[in-house]
Amino acid sequence: MNQRQQAKAAKKFIENWIGHGYEKGETQKFWIDLLTTVFGVENIAQFIFFEEQVKDTIQNKTVTNFIDAYIPSTRVMIEQKSSYKNLREPIKQSDGSLLTPFQQAKKYVADLPLSLHPKWIVTCNFDEFLIYDMENPNSEPQQVFLKDLQKDFYRLQFLVDTKTENIKREEEISLKAGILVGKLYNALYKEYIAPDEKSLRSLNILCVRIVFCLYAEDAGIFATKTSFEDYIKSFNLPHLRKAMIELFKGLDTNIEDRDKYDESLKPFPYVNGGLFKDEQIEIPNFTEEIVDVIVNHCAPFNWSEISPTIFGAVFESTLNPETRRKGGMHYTSIANIHKVIDPLFMDGLKLEFTNIMGIGPDEINFDKAYAAMSQKQKKEIQAFQEKLSTLTFLDPACGSGNFLTESYLSLRRLENCCIRLLSGGQTLMGDLYDPIQVTIKQFHGIEINDFAVTVAKTALWIAECQMMKETEKIVNKDIDFLPLTTNAFIVEGNALLMDWSTLKLSRENSQPTDGLFSGFTTETDGTVHRYDYIMGNPPFVGKKEQSKMQKEELVSLFPKTLKGVGNLDYVSCWYAKAIALIKDTQTKCAFVSTNSITQGEQVPTLWKYLSEQGLSIDFAWRTFRSLKCSS
Repeated sequence: MNQRQQAKAAKKFIENWIGHGYEKGETQKFWIDLLTTVFGVENIAQFIFFEEQVKDTIQNKTVTNFIDAYIPSTRVMIEQKSSYKNLREPIKQSDGSLLTPFQQAKKYVADLPLSLHPKWIVTCNFDEFLIYDMENPNSEPQQVFLKDLQKDFYRLQFLVDTKTENIKREEEISLKAGILVGKLYNALYKEYIAPDEKSLRSLNILCVRIVFCLYAEDAGIFATKTSFEDYIKSFNLPHLRKAMIELFKGLDTNIEDRDKYDESLKPFPYVNGGLFKDEQIEIPNFTEEIVDVIVNHCAPFNWSEISPTIFGAVFESTLNPETRRKGGMHYTSIANIHKVIDPLFMDGLKLEFTNIMGIGPDEINFDKAYAAMSQKQKKEIQAFQEKLSTLTFLDPACGSGNFLTESYLSLRRLENCCIRLLSGGQTLMGDLYDPIQVTIKQFHGIEINDFAVTVAKTALWIAECQMMKETEKIVNKDIDFLPLTTNAFIVEGNALLMDWSTLKLSRENSQPTDGLFSGFTTETDGTVHRYDYIMGNPPFVGKKEQSKMQKEELVSLFPKTLKGVGNLDYVSCWYAKAIALIKDTQTKCAFVSTNSITQGEQVPTLWKYLSEQGLSIDFAWRTFRSLKCSS
């Protein structure tokens, strides 16, 4: 179900249940109706269980209690009361004690095996839901009212969202990876002699290269899971610096062009892609501490499990925090990214898939669907996959690439659904056959920080590799990931000084600094790009914190006759650039922005101007927190 369908279903649910609320007779009907009609649960009998028994001992007597409802897949325990009961007030129990519904539920938890302890406890009286996060059991519960469910249904998504646990695990893994990157960064930094700006840039590039090697051996890109680790351990400290230089050179050299007598480089394929391009980067001498960090701390970690969406931002946090603040750098969680990309394009694409197959991509049984699929449906799925491969995206303030990476992953997951239907789990024959049509060439970005550009490109390559592995499992066939012939269309430069349609500078006197991939990319050849979707999280800088250049950029992007431009937040510049590009086109755009642009003196300036340019608003969210990187 997409969000519009859910909102419509929630409205009907409210109408059906307003004024009802008898605990004994209506609890099961209430929750079954909520889960099936508003959240689309199909196999409801296996999803939620009612009146589960728990044994308690009171004064040496065994007493049987009953949990009103429990959802195992999302670890939600529900304590239901009648509509006239106050959920925050103690209620007399059968043993004479006084307990609130939450305390009553916690009493049941104490009698459950640890594996069944809930992550969430929900108390409900038909009119009101109180939601307790058991990771923070002493914090105030979230409150959702039945009468507000049409607009607040998403706040109950945790009831059915089994992906939440996976996302949490990905975040934890990626944060651990970030700690390791920090250790590596610090150990290398100590060995630079009088480090200047060029040295620090070299250090950033060196970290990216080492981390890619760690990922490559865990992901099966290198010959073995210890290829990089074994290479480092095979050299004495005095020779290790030169050995690393030779390794990077080898990874950027075609196998046929390498020294055929050099056995040490045989486990390593030709990577290409510009990541190991022969640059005059400064590499310090390696020490016992550096080797220890790589071999004993970084190498044992499974880098293939990192989330490229989250890790890009975590990696970027190795930069100086003051630099990040001045650049307005921040990142958006996966859940908040989906608040942008789902209503922007993913909900519509999933609905299109559902209209073809009669069931959504998240609920479909692929074996049954393949067996029952008609020729008409097969042709429509093929056409749908081709459509996915034609969509183009731009993030004009892409940072470490988390919006682009998560959008790519989401599109590829949907494409893999198509591939599963078209292959039926059969091995697809032919060495030249590639079932994948969606590529990272569809994803474009502009970023002012050269290191962030490097991280964004690397994150997309890792995402590409991960999704390729998923496709391999579907078609039972190995797909070559290397050499990196696909290159993300991400350019370094000030997005406000660039023509977004060509990704070239639009002002003669402005030049971007040389980045790691400068001279290698092909995206600045003047080709005019057509974007289906523009999205991102541009920097927020209030008028008091803006630099002189930022103030000049702001004024230059709005008509001179427009009053109040000097009061606008810096993020308004991206709105001005976007509306100029998408005017009179089918392109859609969504940005995460500071809520200050929708309040006070900025409203009549910014939104009146955008309205006059033909802006229409398809969706918006209430304020949510944007996460700050910290090192």
